[in-house]
Amino acid sequence: MSKLSEQDIEKKLLRFPDWEYFDNAIHAEFEFDNFRDCFSAMSRIAFECEALNHHPEWTNTYNILSISLSTHDAEGVTEKDFKLAEAIEMIVEVQE
Repeated sequence: MSKLSEQDIEKKLLRFPDWEYFDNAIHAEFEFDNFRDCFSAMSRIAFECEALNHHPEWTNTYNILSISLSTHDAEGVTEKDFKLAEAIEMIVEVQE
């Protein structure tokens, strides 16, 4: 999978208002009502990651989930990252 140009990334991000591009990755932060809801979303996201064979760099502190996506093999952001971001958005949206 080939690395997207910065212009292509910025254009695609118009569909993902919760996400930003910096440090050669797309990033988002999601806040949940409590730790349980955050961890539940992470568990659901993990199943999507496995299905796509694509895994984020993420951290969770209590009710905050921070996610960074990039494709290490391509050394940047690819379509694969946006596909996973879309799945994450759908999971987070259901949680809200």
